[in-house]
Amino acid sequence: MTTNQQADPLIGRLVDGRYRVRARIARGGMATVYVATDLRLERRIALKVMHAHLSDDSAFQSRFIQEARAAARLADPHVVNVFDQGQDGELAYLVMEYLPGITLRELLREQKRLTVPQTITIMDAVLAGLSAAHRAGIVHRDVKPENVLLAEDGRIKIGDFGLARATTANTATGQQLLGTIAYLAPELVTRGTADARSDIYALGIMLYEMLVGEQPYKGEQPMQIAFQHATESVPRPSVRNPGVPEQLDELVLWATEKSPDDRPDDAQQMLDRLREIERNLGIAPAVAAATTPQRAQADSADLTKVMPSTMVIPDPTAPAPEAVDNATLLRRRASKRKARGAFLLTLVLLLATLAGGVGWWFGSGPGSLVAVPGVAGLSYDDAAAALSAEGFVAVRGEENSIDVAKDQTIRTDPDEGARLDKGAEVTVIVSAGPASHTVEALNGKTEQEARDFLADIRVNVAEQPLILFSDADEGRVINAFVTPRDGAEVYGCGDGCELREDDSVELYVSAGAFPDVAGMSVDEATSTLTEKQLQVSGEIDYRFSESVDQDVVIGVADRAEEGNWRPGDSVQLIVSKGPELFPVPDVSNRTLVEAKGILEDAGFTATYAAWGDLPGFAELAKVTGQDPGADKQLRRGGTVRLSIQLSG
Repeated sequence: MTTNQQADPLIGRLVDGRYRVRARIARGGMATVYVATDLRLERRIALKVMHAHLSDDSAFQSRFIQEARAAARLADPHVVNVFDQGQDGELAYLVMEYLPGITLRELLREQKRLTVPQTITIMDAVLAGLSAAHRAGIVHRDVKPENVLLAEDGRIKIGDFGLARATTANTATGQQLLGTIAYLAPELVTRGTADARSDIYALGIMLYEMLVGEQPYKGEQPMQIAFQHATESVPRPSVRNPGVPEQLDELVLWATEKSPDDRPDDAQQMLDRLREIERNLGIAPAVAAATTPQRAQADSADLTKVMPSTMVIPDPTAPAPEAVDNATLLRRRASKRKARGAFLLTLVLLLATLAGGVGWWFGSGPGSLVAVPGVAGLSYDDAAAALSAEGFVAVRGEENSIDVAKDQTIRTDPDEGARLDKGAEVTVIVSAGPASHTVEALNGKTEQEARDFLADIRVNVAEQPLILFSDADEGRVINAFVTPRDGAEVYGCGDGCELREDDSVELYVSAGAFPDVAGMSVDEATSTLTEKQLQVSGEIDYRFSESVDQDVVIGVADRAEEGNWRPGDSVQLIVSKGPELFPVPDVSNRTLVEAKGILEDAGFTATYAAWGDLPGFAELAKVTGQDPGADKQLRRGGTVRLSIQLSG
């Protein structure tokens, strides 16, 4: 018996005055299954007990009773029998047929993929059992390898009808949309409806898994797998396993069609097709035989072959066994009695010899010590209760952990399995969650210094930093942002912060100053920027400039997005076209006053003989010539020299 079973309070209990619980077989999300003895009928049974925290939930109680009723309506050798259902105080339970053996899931874990004869043997039995359910109007809704039982005597049965529904109540909404994502039919994902053809889809996925050794769809999140069921087609098994016959390829594709209308109508139709394939391939499913205890032991040893021997038919041409007279029979019986008496005498003497040793072992020897039970993953209260049940005194201890959730037990001191005297103290080490740290300023450190510091306090650092041009020296951290492990908002940590172990940090690292290319030629600027891993756009922005000569770089255009420039960004050069030129107005034959006004309005300055500025002369002076002339251009603010004379 395992330590966990020793801590299970139901072991040894008499349920409902009839069922003595012996050991735990399995534990699932809704119930735990035990092997028990029916004291009234003196037989081994499997007792399925609903978890205590679900016993007050009417929906789960309904599912529990529904399983009993669904299975009770079926009378088929390939369906696990349910004998009884009841309530004992807070315990809700089912009494089921006990089948020593393994599940199909365990067989798949051991063998990865199955042989074609193994696959056909299992599918034939499962389809036969499921066809009985479909004939009774029952949809199983949770067909998967975990619910296929392979008994030691060769019997193959489908069980766990906890999600079964009548075909007239086939809508699955809210909490009813249950089952295993890996085997969920597309219509259950998209519309929440199920009928016998939904079971067929799950059988097709299971058939693929037996032939290939893995499921057709994979994903980190359940919704990714569900999306593939709804949108993709299951591939042929022979793509992954060339040994799969084409007929089984086609059976998988038929059973896993996206539209339910394109699949077999029910398990019987799929079984009929499988049996045609069996005849075509010359493979017949193995048949379980009636077994003796010795035979059952042999079958158990060969269980993973899923090929129990067939019944032996006597040869009618063989000679009849020789008759034995009464005297001979009496001699044989007397000999057996003598042998049995000698064996019993030897056994009594051996037990007497061992009695003293056994008394010492359990009284003061190693047998008087008790093993520390495993309590990892439990709350402190549950762990303390488990230790108390074994006679130990629990003492609480705490330890920071990023692997174990806060308030869950990490381990015990002494460790699980250590043998101690009853009454000994056992420290329960409980997780205090990740440790908190005060982080000094990261800005100004080199990237490696920051990484080493964060690694020392068990903080995750993004593999690639964000590289930015800045005023800081190349390779220095200029900012850092923290993504908390609990999903809280991202926050800055460049100037220091509080963070916890297993948080994630992204570093911003300087690439040095952005290159200043003003005053360079286009070729020089392009080369300088390229050396800094910047891309120069082929489109140049040419602009007039009063201060920068033509074809000389003025600078670069602003970055398309806000923020610092980054290596790999595309940069557009701004290049000078020189000063902008404007046409010179024609002021010939104008008075000096008029000419000056016209030139100033055009943005130019006029020069002329000094006497033109004497009082009264500007109105009398007349322009006789200009340089440059009216056919020329000047930059804004340029000077036009005027020739003037007094008008007669």
